[in-house]
Amino acid sequence: MKKKRNIILGSAVLLVVVATVLGITLYNSKGNLKPEAARVKVENFVNTYLMQGGSKATVSDVTESYGLYKMKVNIGSNQTVETYVSRDGKLFFPQALDIAKTIADATGGAAAKGDQAAATPTNIPKTDKPSIELFVMSYCPYGTQMEKGILPAIAALGKKVDFTIKFNDYSMHGDKELKENLVQYCIQKEQTSKYATYLSCFLKASDSASCLTSAGIDTSKNDSCVAATDKKFSVMANAASNTDYKGTYPSFNISKEDNAKYNVGGSPTLIINGTEASSGRDSASLLKTICSAFNEAPAECKAALSSTAPSAGFGEGSASGGSAAAGCGQ
Repeated sequence: MKKKRNIILGSAVLLVVVATVLGITLYNSKGNLKPEAARVKVENFVNTYLMQGGSKATVSDVTESYGLYKMKVNIGSNQTVETYVSRDGKLFFPQALDIAKTIADATGGAAAKGDQAAATPTNIPKTDKPSIELFVMSYCPYGTQMEKGILPAIAALGKKVDFTIKFNDYSMHGDKELKENLVQYCIQKEQTSKYATYLSCFLKASDSASCLTSAGIDTSKNDSCVAATDKKFSVMANAASNTDYKGTYPSFNISKEDNAKYNVGGSPTLIINGTEASSGRDSASLLKTICSAFNEAPAECKAALSSTAPSAGFGEGSASGGSAAAGCGQ
């Protein structure tokens, strides 16, 4: 088994090394390959360096996932595998392993349960009215998972807490995320009472236009706020001109000072009373985490909420693993 693992690891390293020396000119203005160029590059690479005996692979279904291009590689005999390549085309990843699921499968689920048990807060400062700040990227699947878990807890506590969704100071999921961040920032700022309704809707299918209507958002007012905010922080202009980047990702500087204050890295990051807090992502765990920050916990802390973690991404399913560690970014 050890020898097999070494062979797999060696192959993966070889793929990455070979992939880094390949070049292609079909890049966009941000220095990334266009999806079709990435597909062609991976197909040529696989057929030239990996396939044997004259067999041919075909690559299809290129999508963006976790800041990479994900694609399906059909290697014949109805065998299809999912692979990933960095958007600049330099790194090729033959396989992605779901860490939480792999550990859970190996331990019968004990590790996944342990994640939530270990997430019980121990050193969050206590106040009469806790301040809850959740930093996310609007299209990060783990950020949306945390949002789905925390909304019922916040609804149960109502005005007993101060709750704000804030955004990471960089974005990993393209222009759609930058635009959605702006929309949500403005709803929360100017039409606060409707934000939870809008967000709950958006988390189901990421259909912003429909959710603006169903939540009763004044779109004219929101559009004006978005335009003014975009101009003030140069959000889309910086993304278009490939400037003001954090690493390889465009900046989103509306909450830049708070990101720096709390040393926020990835999405999600939960800050309670000015301290980063760990928690399971199910509503019951999040309620317990938040309620540990009260000087005297109110009766609302006894609310019976779901102890099943919501699924990552959009939709209303539940998670199979339950890890409290997965996130987008640093």
